[in-house]
Amino acid sequence: MYSENIISSCEVCNRCWANFKGLSAEELEQVNKNRYEASFNPSEIIIKQGSPSSNAIFLTSGLAKVYMEGYSGKNLIINLAEHSTLLAGPGVHVNSRYCYSVAAITSVQACFISFDVIRTIIAGNPAFALGFIEDLSEKAFRMHQKILNLTQKKMHGRLAEALLYFADEVFHSDDYEMLLTRQEIGEMTNMAKESVVRVMGELENEKIIRAMPHSVKILDKDKLRVISEKG
Repeated sequence: MYSENIISSCEVCNRCWANFKGLSAEELEQVNKNRYEASFNPSEIIIKQGSPSSNAIFLTSGLAKVYMEGYSGKNLIINLAEHSTLLAGPGVHVNSRYCYSVAAITSVQACFISFDVIRTIIAGNPAFALGFIEDLSEKAFRMHQKILNLTQKKMHGRLAEALLYFADEVFHSDDYEMLLTRQEIGEMTNMAKESVVRVMGELENEKIIRAMPHSVKILDKDKLRVISEKG
């Protein structure tokens, strides 16, 4: 859903991508003149896989899932994106199309910035270019690690890793509201929904977690880490 810009200027935005903080006033003004904001309700599509990647997208509030649409309607959730996150995959430089989809989990506010402007700044600002490369490199590293974990860890290890990811990197608490459905957790861990329910039940029986329909509390983080590491 499109809306009027809420943020008056990139210079006063405290939710901007960290790499923008090193831009000159002229470069920030160039960005500010070539952006627009949009708000999305839960479950609304922000990016559709295969669509033209004419804009870099930055979340300024809310939480979204980044996922690849696979065969026979099966999805693979790559990660969750929160505020100050850049959404611009390798397709931007390969075929000018997004290689993944993004959907809002909560209400989301996003800022769309013309990628032509981003390319111009990259060409003229070495520090910004380095920050952009570092961001893409970190995402590629995490993707490689995720592929390794999905193919070599057993179900208990994959689920334990996901629960720790939610606690440490998304919700920053060992007691958090579970905003994903069991089906979506399965799409993150390459598991069937029924397997997610079963393994979570086993972890609960062992008093490692307490799992409610809409929340999770980690009771024994050390054991959960061991399960994640040993797969």
